[in-house]
Amino acid sequence: MIEKVEKIWFDGELVDWESAQIHVLTHTMHYGLGAFEGVRAYRGDDGKTAIFRLADHTRRLFDTCKLVAIEPVVTPDQVNDGCIELLRVNRLDEAYLRPLIYVGDGAMGVYAPDNPIRSTIIAWRWGAYLGPGALERGVRTKISAWVRHHHSIALAKGKIMGQYTNSILAKREAKIAGYDEAILMDVNGHVCEGSGENIFMVKNDIVTTPPLSDSILGGITRETVITLAQEDGYTVREDHITRDQLYLADEVFFTGTAVEVTPVREVDDRMIGSGVAGPVTQQLQKRYFDCVKGRDPRHLEWLTFV
Repeated sequence: MIEKVEKIWFDGELVDWESAQIHVLTHTMHYGLGAFEGVRAYRGDDGKTAIFRLADHTRRLFDTCKLVAIEPVVTPDQVNDGCIELLRVNRLDEAYLRPLIYVGDGAMGVYAPDNPIRSTIIAWRWGAYLGPGALERGVRTKISAWVRHHHSIALAKGKIMGQYTNSILAKREAKIAGYDEAILMDVNGHVCEGSGENIFMVKNDIVTTPPLSDSILGGITRETVITLAQEDGYTVREDHITRDQLYLADEVFFTGTAVEVTPVREVDDRMIGSGVAGPVTQQLQKRYFDCVKGRDPRHLEWLTFV
């Protein structure tokens, strides 16, 4: 259950929580055309709150709009300012922020070019995405029977609302079977990502993640972790990963704004490594949290202070 806050940002204005309502004929609710983002704000050790890589998230939000050919009526600067303002007015020192650009009500049918394009930002407190203890102990995963979208079917680089039905089906399948998370393959049998996370594996201290040419989201946390791993002297490869490579990995971990850096301790009932977070995962998780909480002076440019 999301904890209610006082205000929600709606088309450039702050409105009361209860006032942020949409009509049942909202086009995006019927057909899934719209863009969204997930952004996190953290409270640093010095007590200051900062949003992590806000400009990059907003840029990807507008890139997704370009992919699906909708034109926001707000600017990136308005969205950035709205995120900051929302945290201040709701007195949130840590939060998850969800900006959305969607097609409002008006005409029905698949093609409704004159419907208004609406925007909103919601903020709430959100702990460990995959549950208590996931960041420390790791999670159990299942390779899904559902396959990740092919490039000729969907736009994998966009955070498009309707596309996430694929992820929901995979997640539900995994949870019903007793696992914490799903891993999706592509039509060629290559590992792609989790239901809402990018994936990495470690073998002989080489860090590998699927390439952007595969059907994966270009994750901002993924890019962050690649940078941090290279700074720490690890060889990082963007290459295809097969199911058996994943089974035999020394370490596997997920990355994402919601999931942060979460170890995977099991894939398809096969223990990964020693069944606990490995040393590379632990190191990169520490580096990541040092960055988001402002403890790493090398990457203060990633922080937007509130």
